[in-house]
Parts: sequence; structure tokens; C-alpha cells
Amino acid sequence: MMVTLHAICAALGGVLHGDGTLSVARLASLEAAGPQALSFVAQARYASQIATTQAGALVVPPALVEAARARGACIETPDPYLYFARLTQWWRAQRDAAEAPPATRQPQIHPTACIDASAQLGAGVVVGPYAVLEAGVQVGEGARIGAHTVLERHARVGAHSRLAPRVTLGRDCVVGERCILHSGVVIGADGFGFAPHQGEWIKIEQLGAVRIGDEVEIGANTCIDRGALEDTVIEHGVKLDNLIQIGHNVHIGAHTALAGCVGVAGSARIGAHCTVGGGAVVLGHLSLADGVHISAASVVMRSIRQPGQYSGVFPLDDNASWEKNAATLRQLHTLRQRIKTLESKLP
Repeated sequence: MMVTLHAICAALGGVLHGDGTLSVARLASLEAAGPQALSFVAQARYASQIATTQAGALVVPPALVEAARARGACIETPDPYLYFARLTQWWRAQRDAAEAPPATRQPQIHPTACIDASAQLGAGVVVGPYAVLEAGVQVGEGARIGAHTVLERHARVGAHSRLAPRVTLGRDCVVGERCILHSGVVIGADGFGFAPHQGEWIKIEQLGAVRIGDEVEIGANTCIDRGALEDTVIEHGVKLDNLIQIGHNVHIGAHTALAGCVGVAGSARIGAHCTVGGGAVVLGHLSLADGVHISAASVVMRSIRQPGQYSGVFPLDDNASWEKNAATLRQLHTLRQRIKTLESKLP
């Protein structure tokens, strides 16, 4: 696919410097870019790479326009990283449109798909090979259901959402509009609920569902459990990486992002605009305020009421010793100050 800089600026804005008829065939990093690639420089600390990259054109902030113009064409924008994100979306849409079959308002259903007669499909829905849509399923306009994906009874998928192959959307669960669910995602498995009785575990039936807002993206093999009585809720704009476990009755606020292998235990509440680093764990029934940022591999063992950056890793020990050491650790800074004060009074 060849695209001119004029076409890119017409679609996304930005100030064009140099030859607008220059065509690019791909988007690339500064290191890997060739003469037919468009790349970007987000910050001044990467300015030295402007002279060494082989990219045909660059997206740069105002402070780097002169350096970029000295080597060729460039697009000026206040936030190159955001511009490049929008550019990748636009690029993919152009590529998909070029590769798509002729547009039709009728659903495009593969002959091997199994769709209950009561399922409702909006205009332009695409259903892939061996997909299963059970009774009462609703799929919004322009949504894409991948091969071998299963939508159980009364599940709902919003308009223009995309479910990759081998996604499972459980009974009564809801996915909003313009969402992306990658392969292996399971929405609405039973939560881990059992009552101990005479040395055995008695299953607690999970009667809630999962409600996912609009523009949510969920990475491969991530699992979100249905609620025990009320629903598990993922609000608008949440981004979940691969291999994440979200327990039953968890509530995640809008535009929060969780990196790979995070575990969130049942009934935890995570606020809006939070981030949780890879491999971190949030224990059950805790609350994180809006704007809380958890470092990778941390274990959140108490509720956090104030926004900010939090970190914490502590060695495994028997519980009684661990609690004593943790209590002492919290006092280390105060003890250090007291010791310094005492030392200053020594002869």
C-alpha cells in the first residue's frame, strides 16, 4: 500500500514540510525504517537519530522541525506519539478496506458457522468458520466474529467490535461497541467461589455476568470471571494485556490499563485512569482510587485511597514473621531519622 504525505495530513492533520507527493509504503521504527517508510521522533532526546535514520519521512514535534527539514519531508505535530497512534489506526483501516470483499449490508456468514434462529445480527456483521452463536445472541452492526468463537445464550456484542478466533463470551455477558478481544479470551467463566464444609469445597453457583464498556481491548488468553450475584464490570476504554486474570465481581474504572500477567482477585475495585504493571497482584475486596499506578510485580495488600505511584515486593515467610517484618519495614525511615538525630548529639 502506497500513501502520499498529502493524504496522511488530509486525514489526520499536522503541518506538512517538504514534498507532499512523497509516497510511503509502511510505518517503521527509526532503526528499521527504509526510504519508503514513515517513522516518528517523539522526544528531543532522540534527535540524534534524525540524521542517521533511513526513513523517507518523519513525524516530529515543533522543536525538531528544522533538523527534520534538513534531511527531507516531515509532518509537524505537537504530540508525535499520539499522532503515530492515530496513524496506525488509519493505516490499518485503509489496508483492511483495500483487502475487504465488496461492501454489503447483509451479514456475511461462513457456511460452517452454527447460528441459532433467534440470534439477531446487525447489518454488515461477519461470522467466521465454525463460530457458534446460541439462542438470544445479539451482534451489533459491523461486528466481526472470528473462527471457532462461541457466543453463549443471550450474549451481546456491540457495533463494530472485533472478536478474534477462539474467543468465548459466556451466557448473558455484554461487550460494548468498538471493542477488540484477542484470541483465547474467555469472558464469563465461573468465578472462583466455594464454601468450605467438613474438609470439602461446596461450589457457589456464579449467577452474575460480565459487562464490558465501549472501546475496551483485551489481550490474548485473558480471563474475566462472571460475578457471583452482581456483575463483573469493565468500564469504557479499559486496556488489558495478555494473560490477565480478573476475578468475580471486580470493577475496573474507565481508561485503566493492566499489563501482562496481572491478577486481580474477587471483589476488588480499581479506579479510573490507573495503571498496573506486569505481574502485579491486587488482593480481593481492596479498593484503588482513581489515578493509582502500581509498579510491576508489586503485591497490593491494602486499599489505596490517594493517587500516585506505589511499589512493593517482600520475601515470602511464615505469616507471623512476615507481619512483624512488614510492620518494622514501614517504620525504617522514621527509625533512620531517629538514629541520625541521636548520632548528631554524640560527642
